[in-house]
Amino acid sequence: MKQSPVSESAKTVSVSLLGGFALEVDGTSLTDDINRSLKLWSVLAYLTLHRDRAVPQSEFIELFWPDDHSSNPVNALKTLLYRIRAMLEPLFGPDIQPILAQRGAYIWNPAVECVLDIDRFEELCRLGGDAQRTGEERIDSYREAVALYKGDLLPKLSHQMWLVPLTVRYHTAYIAAVKDFAGLLEERALYEEMHQVCARASDLDNLDEGLHTLIVRALLRQGKDAAALEHYEKATDLLYRNLGVRPSEELRALYKEIMATEKTLETDLGVIMSDLREAAARPGAFVCEYGFFKEAYRLEVRRAIRSGTCVHLCLITVSLPDGGMPPLKVLSTTMDQLLEVLVGNLRRGDVVSKFSGAQYVIMLPAANFEDSNMVMDRVVRAFYQQHRRSFLKLTVRVRELELN
Repeated sequence: MKQSPVSESAKTVSVSLLGGFALEVDGTSLTDDINRSLKLWSVLAYLTLHRDRAVPQSEFIELFWPDDHSSNPVNALKTLLYRIRAMLEPLFGPDIQPILAQRGAYIWNPAVECVLDIDRFEELCRLGGDAQRTGEERIDSYREAVALYKGDLLPKLSHQMWLVPLTVRYHTAYIAAVKDFAGLLEERALYEEMHQVCARASDLDNLDEGLHTLIVRALLRQGKDAAALEHYEKATDLLYRNLGVRPSEELRALYKEIMATEKTLETDLGVIMSDLREAAARPGAFVCEYGFFKEAYRLEVRRAIRSGTCVHLCLITVSLPDGGMPPLKVLSTTMDQLLEVLVGNLRRGDVVSKFSGAQYVIMLPAANFEDSNMVMDRVVRAFYQQHRRSFLKLTVRVRELELN
């Protein structure tokens, strides 16, 4: 029997796709938390996303039964759609069929209006980015947009290739909206909200350096220097470990700003000396961020020129035996192990910093060329003694600083 749209008691269904799949009709909801097959949710999601056209059976079979030659995929599709209709019946009642069969194809019933969260999200992003509107209007639109983005598109189905371009599209739009929104919040000194918005976005995309830069800036503008420094160190370490990159100039400029922040006036020199004594008491080599290493380098060069002593710079590189870059997971573990060996085998006056994802740079003051090579040979031996199963190669370069 031919099915047709039903005009009586027409329904509107709210469809949520961001952060999970959910349908709501007249206060009754259905979510992908209930135990159903992923293929069932995939077909239902595909129909709602393509609600404005009839989807041929062949299209469903190509997407969801591409390698099924042993059974009858047409019957499998019909059975699956029967199960979907049965699942949807509590929402729409027995008199309305939300999915109609139409000449070898299936279509979402035009009488059942679909209101998708992704459509509203895109409209809000457009309004937020409209420079012709007032700042407050743009902020209100962005505020609603980021609240609507509860997570990436259909995360339980994210492994499916047909969904990847859509997922990237909305994720990219969200990150761009957050950054623009953060700029508007910063202009109005709404630093706490700026931090919250960017931190939530960073939870979804923790390798976006721009978000980390905005988080550090928001914390710094609130006077939370310690929290800003802590986040900077965590972010740069994360980027080193996963991407093998050093922080951008913008992020490094914030680090310098943190370091330049004046402390509360302290008139008791004894308190200051005690604070410095505690910092100096830490054993082993001094480990610092590369931006600080460059300042220490400048200071050491000036001291060496004045005293006539020599200073050597060492570079230790971790690689595969053939010189290639190790897998990031293995490299990350090895770099942690190597840093521990460096700290334990160098003097307290030596300075260590991570130069790249696979390299440490070391400054050895008051040491001649032979001694510096002996020190680095000792570091390499200690590493292999402690980590006998490591198959990675350590390459060391030593060079005297040019003082003129």
